[in-house]
Amino acid sequence: MKTIGFIGVGIMGKPMVRNLMKAGFTVQIYARNREKVNDVIAEGARFYPSIAACVQGCDAVITMVGFPPDVEEVYFQKGNILDSAAKGTYLIDMTTTSPTLAERIYEQGKKMGFHVMDAPVTGGDTGAIQGTLSILVGGDKADFDACLPLFQAMGTNINYQGKAGSGQHAKMANQIMIAGALSGVCEALAYAEAKGLDLEVLLRSLATGAAGSAQLNAFGEKIIHHDYAPGFYMKHFIKDMKIARQESNASGLSLEILAQVLQNYEALQAQDADNGNLGTQALIKHYETV
Repeated sequence: MKTIGFIGVGIMGKPMVRNLMKAGFTVQIYARNREKVNDVIAEGARFYPSIAACVQGCDAVITMVGFPPDVEEVYFQKGNILDSAAKGTYLIDMTTTSPTLAERIYEQGKKMGFHVMDAPVTGGDTGAIQGTLSILVGGDKADFDACLPLFQAMGTNINYQGKAGSGQHAKMANQIMIAGALSGVCEALAYAEAKGLDLEVLLRSLATGAAGSAQLNAFGEKIIHHDYAPGFYMKHFIKDMKIARQESNASGLSLEILAQVLQNYEALQAQDADNGNLGTQALIKHYETV
C-alpha cells in the first residue's frame, strides 16, 4: 500500500495528510478550495481538481469531511468515489457520521468489489498533529489488518471495534462521554468563579486529583482565558450529539445528560450562528448567560 487518496483536508485532515507523507505514503488530495491546501501541496501532496481524478491509482482512499450529507456526496453523488475508484481499493471513512450511513457505504462498496471501513477518530487537532489519534475501526477484520500500517501513520491507539458501523458506534460512545465531562468542567469553573476562587490555582489543585480528566487538561486553561479557538468545532459536536441521540432513541435508551448538553449547545448556536465555528470549550458561554 503506497498511494493514498485523501478527501477532506481541513483542521483534522491536513495534519493527517502530513503524517501520512512523513510515513512515506504518496498522498493525492482533493479539496473544494485549493488555496486552503496550498501549504500541504508545497510539502508534497498531489492536488487533483475532482474526486474522480483524485482516487485514480490509489491503494486506499480516506475521507475526512464534515457532516453526513458531505459523506453522502463523496460516496454516492455524481463523480463519487464508488464510481471512480478501482475495484479492490480500500475505502476508509474517518468522518464522524451516522452508523447507518457507514453500513450503507459498506454494503454498497462490498457489492462493487471494495474493502470498506468506518474509522472515526478521537484526539482532536492536537492528536492529529502529533500523530497520536485514537482510531475506532469497523468493517472486516482482514481489511483492518491490511490497513494497520496506514492507521499507525496517523494514530497510536488503534482498535478494531467489530462489523461495519461499529467504529461509528464507538465514536458515539466517546462523544457521549465528552458531553458529560466537558459540561462538568464548565459547571465547576462557573461555580468556582461565582464563589471568587482563583481559577488558575483551582486548575492546578484539581488536575491531578479524582476530578482530573482529558477535557480538563485540554480546555481548563483555554476556558479561563476565554480562548475559544476551535480544535474541534462546536457545530460538529452538535452534529455528533444529534446522531448519538438518534441512535440511543432507536435502542430505547434515554440519555438525559446527553440531551441536556445538546440542548445547551444548540441554544448557544441559536443565539449567534458564529458560535458554531468556535471550539467545544465555548460551552462555558452558556453558564455566563444563564
